[in-house]
Amino acid sequence: MLAMPETNYIKFLRDNEGLTINEIARKTGRNWRTVKKHADGDVPLERLPSRNRGMMYEEGYGEIVDIWLEEDMKLKQKERRTSKRLFEQLRDEHGFKGSYRTVCEYVQYRRPVLKAEKGTRYERLEHPPGEAQVDFGQMTVVKDGSYKDLKVLIMSFPFSNAGFAYPLPAENAECFLEGLKQLFKQAGGVPTHLRIDNLSAAVVSIGKGDKRTYTDSFLRFRSHYGFEVQACNPSSGHEKGNVEKKVGYTRNNVFVTAPVMADFPQLASWLQVKMQEDMNRPHYEKSVLIKDLFEEDRRQLKALPISDLEIYSLDESTLNKYGEITVDGEKFVIHKAKIKHSLVIKKEWNAFTCFTNNGEIVYQDFRPYMHKTRAIPWFDILDDWIRKPRAVTYSRFFKYLPERVRVYLTIKPEEIKQRLRGFKTLLEKHSLEEIQLALETDSRFERQPHELGYLIGAKKASYPEKMPETHTPSILHDYQTDLHTYDRKLIPQLEGRVSH
Repeated sequence: MLAMPETNYIKFLRDNEGLTINEIARKTGRNWRTVKKHADGDVPLERLPSRNRGMMYEEGYGEIVDIWLEEDMKLKQKERRTSKRLFEQLRDEHGFKGSYRTVCEYVQYRRPVLKAEKGTRYERLEHPPGEAQVDFGQMTVVKDGSYKDLKVLIMSFPFSNAGFAYPLPAENAECFLEGLKQLFKQAGGVPTHLRIDNLSAAVVSIGKGDKRTYTDSFLRFRSHYGFEVQACNPSSGHEKGNVEKKVGYTRNNVFVTAPVMADFPQLASWLQVKMQEDMNRPHYEKSVLIKDLFEEDRRQLKALPISDLEIYSLDESTLNKYGEITVDGEKFVIHKAKIKHSLVIKKEWNAFTCFTNNGEIVYQDFRPYMHKTRAIPWFDILDDWIRKPRAVTYSRFFKYLPERVRVYLTIKPEEIKQRLRGFKTLLEKHSLEEIQLALETDSRFERQPHELGYLIGAKKASYPEKMPETHTPSILHDYQTDLHTYDRKLIPQLEGRVSH
């Protein structure tokens, strides 16, 4: 079909210049049949849109296939239904009487159309459903009577303003990818697009425009879960403003005051419940509950992979002359390996394992940052409590004491001030864990603080129990040496004499 300017030119050459069909064909480079059709024929009218006909369009089967195709677009290519499977499902479940070829032709036509429509539809929306943003936020908890600073990975969905959070000990690649994996599970699917800033855990270098070089581990993770990455420009936090606000909101509404942490699984479960409860409030603009809006987000999410991706990295380290290796800046002595030998170190988000080149495990431990804490200023707090003993139970710090210590300080209201002073003296010499152990029986609640100090000191002074020895063969247990045997070997002439 020629454009109207070209049709007009052909008619001008034929009617006004008097050229033959062959001359016009040579001049325009068109086939002579096309030239004849437009030179001597009528001016073509604009085509009206024709109505699609056939079973797929008129009996509603096409709409069913469209839904299935859109569902399959959320899955990996190998998990999508083939045209044959679509035909069989349509025939067996919906009584389709048409041919397999009819379904094939429809799928071949509709699949690219639906893909294009989806892209166009999303371009019109500022925050389309199914897209997410992710960022770290630093939060503080209390563990074993001390502050512990955490990195909480937060994923937010701008369309619904729903948020999910997962606590982690650091911002390295293993923690970042483990956190993403857990957040996808909490959301019930994988976002279509994930906007991140230039985290060192994912980005190696920044090129011009939107060019980024990602780490191999991040590319492997992205390939497994099948999401698209939207990287922010440098120093452009506003490009992921929704998650930036969600980090501040979570800090102010969930982590003030600092919650008590037993371990990471406990804190992760508690935090998941808190974030789910937060969805029961209206959206700040749409006046609809966040949890209801998130259902639209959820419908657009891609399906979770059938199998989990194990998150770890591998390093190689050589033992120094002291038999040490360095992990996360801390030195560890490896007794089962030889000096100057190299080890393979498998790093997970919370622990590491050392292997020889033969695959033998020679050492396992937690990563050093798992045990890092920051002291709570208990002596300043106790000074305030001694001045106002009746306000002790209302203090934000009271819940951070071990349970039996809280009971001991408040079980006798008339002695709170006295016990606080004694407890402060105890804390100068002993840890909270030692004081908690000293209160292991209820009868100890009657003791004065100085008596608890005596009990702790006596326990420290006692000798440790003898450790079982397992290396000596049982035949040698209680063996008595016969010194006469040595005499006979060393001085044979003493045979028969008495040895002195």
